[in-house]
Amino acid sequence: MSRFSITTTSKLSSGKSIPTLGFGVWDSPNHITTQSCLEALKVGYRHIDTAQVYGNEVEVGKAVKSPDLAREDIFVTSKILSPGSDAAATRKKCIESVDKIGGADGYLDLMLIHNSASGASAVKMMWQAMEQSQEEGKIKSIGVSNFGIGHIDQMKEYSKVWPPAVNQLELHPWCQQREVVDYCHKNNIVVEAYCPLVRNQKADDPTLKSIGEKHQKSTQQVLLRYCLQKNWVPLPKSDNKKRIAQNADLFDFELDQQDMEKLDGQKQEPALVVAVDNKSRQ
Repeated sequence: MSRFSITTTSKLSSGKSIPTLGFGVWDSPNHITTQSCLEALKVGYRHIDTAQVYGNEVEVGKAVKSPDLAREDIFVTSKILSPGSDAAATRKKCIESVDKIGGADGYLDLMLIHNSASGASAVKMMWQAMEQSQEEGKIKSIGVSNFGIGHIDQMKEYSKVWPPAVNQLELHPWCQQREVVDYCHKNNIVVEAYCPLVRNQKADDPTLKSIGEKHQKSTQQVLLRYCLQKNWVPLPKSDNKKRIAQNADLFDFELDQQDMEKLDGQKQEPALVVAVDNKSRQ
């Protein structure tokens, strides 16, 4: 039936492995985030994605420290949006995320540059700070988010670590970003999909609904299964207990070639690349 399971992982260029289903916490209120993460871990997620600008790294950390799972069994990502005033201050910003999530002796599995909007010199400073943190063992893998081909190529000029382990992009049938996705796959860069549920804007789409009815699955499950079969790592977000579980129930069905072609054929819309302004990364 399905070559995927909730325990399936993909190999990163760093040599580490990343679970192919993630749990996002963008816009999750602080008083709910920990419980949502615990619920996600309870139903089988082993990958949580947060960021400095989300303001809930501490709450994610509380869930990660749950006694029910060993730290090494949970993959945690955070992101840095802008550098500090200099190299030392930028490294400090990276380590602050590590401390909030893992404590003084902890680590992050992955840190990303949130986007390239701060400019080439800022990207360089953040990347080099992340490389240093990786050398120190505080961050296991490093990558980028919302980066185009030119941004990633430019990093070759100064990077000790290249390619980035990950490029996190807005991805779904209406925003496939095929050129950069193909580039990433060819260069051993794992592609993560944020907004895989299209901010719930396509729940009534006739094509999506017909595919869901065919498989007796929700439109959200169809969208997430589509990501998996495109070799993308989806990062659905929910604070609803039922939806959290439903979004992980993807492994007892498979989209056939006709389903995939219909979804691949959807009219393309521009990506919302400034992640900090995206109020519903679902």
